[in-house]
Amino acid sequence: MSNKYASIDNLRFLWKDVHQSEKLFKHERYQDYDVESIDLLLNAAKDLCDKELHPYVQIMDEDPARYEDGKIIVHPQVEKVIALAAENGWIGAEFEYDRGGMQLPHIICTSLNYIAQAANNQVTGYLALTGGAAGLINSFGSQELFDTYVPNMLAGKWMGSMALTEPQAGSSLSDITTSATPTAEGYYHIKGQKIFISGGDHEYAENFVHLTLARIEGAPAGTKGISLFVVPKHRPDSKGSLTPNDVITAGDFQKMGQRGYCTTHLSYGENDDCRGWLVGEPNRGLKYMFQMMNGARIEVGMTGVSIASAAYYASLQYAKERPQGRAISNSGKKNVQQEQTLIINHPDVRRMLLLQKAVVEGGLSLLLEASKYNDLQEVLTGEEKENAQLLLEILTPIAKTYPSEMGQVAISNGLQVLGGYGFCTDFPLQQYYRDVRITAIYEGTTGIQSLDLLGRKVTMQNGKAIRLLMQEIGKSIQAATQHKTLEPYALRLGEKLVVTQKVLEHLLGFAMKGNHQRFLADASIFMEFFSTIVVAWQLLKQAVVAQEALTSGKMNYAPDFYESKILTTRFYFKYELTKTEGLAQTLMDEEQLTLVGDKELIM
Repeated sequence: MSNKYASIDNLRFLWKDVHQSEKLFKHERYQDYDVESIDLLLNAAKDLCDKELHPYVQIMDEDPARYEDGKIIVHPQVEKVIALAAENGWIGAEFEYDRGGMQLPHIICTSLNYIAQAANNQVTGYLALTGGAAGLINSFGSQELFDTYVPNMLAGKWMGSMALTEPQAGSSLSDITTSATPTAEGYYHIKGQKIFISGGDHEYAENFVHLTLARIEGAPAGTKGISLFVVPKHRPDSKGSLTPNDVITAGDFQKMGQRGYCTTHLSYGENDDCRGWLVGEPNRGLKYMFQMMNGARIEVGMTGVSIASAAYYASLQYAKERPQGRAISNSGKKNVQQEQTLIINHPDVRRMLLLQKAVVEGGLSLLLEASKYNDLQEVLTGEEKENAQLLLEILTPIAKTYPSEMGQVAISNGLQVLGGYGFCTDFPLQQYYRDVRITAIYEGTTGIQSLDLLGRKVTMQNGKAIRLLMQEIGKSIQAATQHKTLEPYALRLGEKLVVTQKVLEHLLGFAMKGNHQRFLADASIFMEFFSTIVVAWQLLKQAVVAQEALTSGKMNYAPDFYESKILTTRFYFKYELTKTEGLAQTLMDEEQLTLVGDKELIM
């Protein structure tokens, strides 16, 4: 099978032409960059991933991370990738220059992440979590904490993790019980258990810095009483020597996918000598952690779309090489004397390939859109800054969920393209299908993201965020109406915005009456409905740019590239956007079938 797993042309088209990221370079923070330097960076990343990541994706699946003799064992290529990432400055690429970073725009870091995750989704998490943990210390920690931990993290010597989940609490962070007892020396004694800690330990780092949520004795109940601590596996002294910190790696969870990526169980304070250092102020830990969690949600969405990308190019190549069956003539008869045709010539195979292509190109564009707003909130001021923040807020749960859920659908279609071979370990589709499944669970399940979208993001500031998003979609609709070929699709998308307003009026009516259970009962259905519309917007944006290039003749790519963009948009509007009609009907149906009633009838 082909080694192609990502398209640099498509990536460049999105970040440069569709999202016009070069406008960021006019701001002082990003003024050292231009289109040429970013092209060089992305091409260099692709070359490195071709050599050091992609060849190991199947090997790591076959030789998974595991717990042996009290240690986590991972593939030795992890060590090399960490060293290369640190050498290239990728771990803290977004940090300011004076904090050890490259001041790289987030949209470009997201682009780098796409290339790396499509190449090998089992390695990148180690780097992303380390950068995220270092980012929390950078944003909220003291200068002493920064100096003690962050330089070694950005250098790849020490790794980082986010430690939230506990055995008895799961996603309900208000129920965590890990305790933090203050001491006169300024540190806290930490005691408790954390599970599902991605990248939590292995032999290729001197130390692990766990950003840990715990409850200080006497703190308020629920999430209001959670604080954030730096809890290293080994605590450093003033001379740089490391002492074990009573953080025990109790095991590694064996998973159905992402088998090369360790997921640990940590035990704190079994010998009453685990020390943690408070980050920021007491009882504000969850607020701080959301910086890392929101970034991680974009990362997880990128994981979904990147794995789907690798699966798409693998199944596309197979479809172009595999002869099977014969074309059906207009008379409805097959000529068995004809040679077999390639399966890409069968309409149903083409349908499955176009679905994959639409999910990858629409989902990737959505993630870059969210990343762009992350950059804009850094460089804008006043109302423009606030608007960028609100747009990022409302897009984050969608950007996490759509690629995670539809990535599964896309890869399932890719597996179907391969037929029986898709189910066999000789081909990569079965691994990609297993790998992508976790993305709908990581960093807040689809159900949690859906509750966040409908229950918090839609209603925040009296609906300002969703109004801003509707305005942005409206701008793309207006641009599309300037082209006769795209006007029908613009009108269809406009109709969907009207339906969205009707759905929201219906659902918000329950909230206004205080019936919040009914308001949020079908939040996941609303997520599916609205995210399908949002991705239609992203594909229409691409079609507009493609049509303008074809019309003007000012093309950076072959005409087929742009025509393919328009075909993908047309396909999505016919085969995917139409599904929102049924979803809207479900959302506005008066029956209440999933709320707990007087009797339990699920048996």
